[in-house]
Amino acid sequence: MKEKGILLESGTNELEIVEFTVANSKFGINVIKVREIINPIPIVKVPHSHESMEGIMEIRGEVLPVVNIAKALGYPESEQPIHDKYIVTEFNQQKVILHVHGVDKINRISWSEIEKPTNLLQSADNLITGIVRKEDNLILLLDFEKIVVDINPFVGINTERLKKVKKQDRSQYKIVVAEDSSLLRSLISNTLLEAGFQKIDIFENGKDALNYLSTGITNKTDIEKTVDLIITDIEMPVMDGLFFTKQVKENPLLSNIPVVIFSSLITDDLRHKGENVGADAQVSKPEIGELINVIDQLIGK
Repeated sequence: MKEKGILLESGTNELEIVEFTVANSKFGINVIKVREIINPIPIVKVPHSHESMEGIMEIRGEVLPVVNIAKALGYPESEQPIHDKYIVTEFNQQKVILHVHGVDKINRISWSEIEKPTNLLQSADNLITGIVRKEDNLILLLDFEKIVVDINPFVGINTERLKKVKKQDRSQYKIVVAEDSSLLRSLISNTLLEAGFQKIDIFENGKDALNYLSTGITNKTDIEKTVDLIITDIEMPVMDGLFFTKQVKENPLLSNIPVVIFSSLITDDLRHKGENVGADAQVSKPEIGELINVIDQLIGK
C-alpha cells in the first residue's frame, strides 16, 4: 500500500482509515500503519505464547507475529475463516500482522469527526481510542499499541527504558504534553518527573493544548518564556499532532517553542510529515529515554 493523495500531505487534520470487521463489529486502523492486506496463508504456532498471539507467518522473507484481534477483544472466532484477512502493519518500530474477519474499505475522515470514548469506556483496560459515525455504522478505533504491549510488555515503555533516564534538576523548565492515551499520559508524566521536571501540563489532544497556549497569548503572557517545550503524539481525536504542530509553528507568538513529536508512527518513510509542519525533533515510541535526551538538547540543558 503506497502513500498517495492525503497521505502525502501534512498538517491537514485528516486521515484515512482502513475499515475492517471482527464478528459483527466494525473497526478502523490508520492507513499509515498498514503495509499490505493479504489472504490467509499458513501460520506456525508458537508454544506457550499469549492467547491472543496466533503464531508467526513468513511474509516476503520476514517472519512476523500474528495477533488474533478477535481473541484480543474477547469476540467470537470467524465463522468462515477462509474469507478472513491479514493486515500487515508497522508501528512502534516493529511489524505485526493483525488477523481480522474482513476488510471493507478506506474512509477519509477528519480528526475532528472522531469522538472521544465516554468516561465509562475510559478504563485502564479499554482498547477504544475513538469512535467514528459513518453512515449507519459506528467504527471503533483501537489502541493497537496497547494490544501489542499486553502481549509483550517489553516492547512498550517499561522500567528498563526508564533506567536510561538520568535524573537531574530540570525543575525550572515547563513542558506541555498532548497525548490521547491515558496510559501514556501517565507514563510520560511519571518519566518527566523521574527525570527531574516538575512543571508539566498534559492535555488529551492537540486542540486542548492549543487552547491552553492561545489563552496564554490572550492574557498577554509571554508564552515563549512560560512554556519551554511541547511534546505531542500524532494520532489524537479532535486535533492530531501534525495539525497542532503546524498551528504552533505558524503562530509568530508560539513558533519559537520547540516541538517534539513522540509517536508510534515515526519511521524513515514518514519522518517527512513532521519536518513539513516544522517539528524540531521526532522520537519513536516507546524510546522514552531518547525523548529525554532530545528535550535536553532542545532546551540547552
